[in-house]
Amino acid sequence: MPRTIISTPNAPSSPLYSQGVKAGPQLFLSGIVGIDPTTGTLAGETIQAQTRQALTNCQAILQAGEATLDDVVEVGILLTNPTDFTALNDEYARWFPTNPPTRYVAKLGVDLPGLLVSIRMTAFVTPPAFR
Repeated sequence: MPRTIISTPNAPSSPLYSQGVKAGPQLFLSGIVGIDPTTGTLAGETIQAQTRQALTNCQAILQAGEATLDDVVEVGILLTNPTDFTALNDEYARWFPTNPPTRYVAKLGVDLPGLLVSIRMTAFVTPPAFR
């Protein structure tokens, strides 16, 4: 099955990975962090600020792939500090207030200075004619 690389300047990028890849009706987002794409720096020092920015970045990639948060079927979250779980949930619930997608949360295995969260998603993109 052919794949399409999804890219947007409205989210952080790297030459080492694609922001998103679309294969058929599925859209896969890489682990996206809370870096503000306009400044190139982390959006803040709190889990809430970084989660908010990471989800904003994910939303921008979804949009570039013709999807929305409503199309997300699975979310994977990696936390630097497991003690941030409750505060993460507080921000996350604002983005998925009802009928949330499946989700897992695990400990981030790499130590990157200041980085608190990485979020990846999978969406099932409904063709516009069927929406």
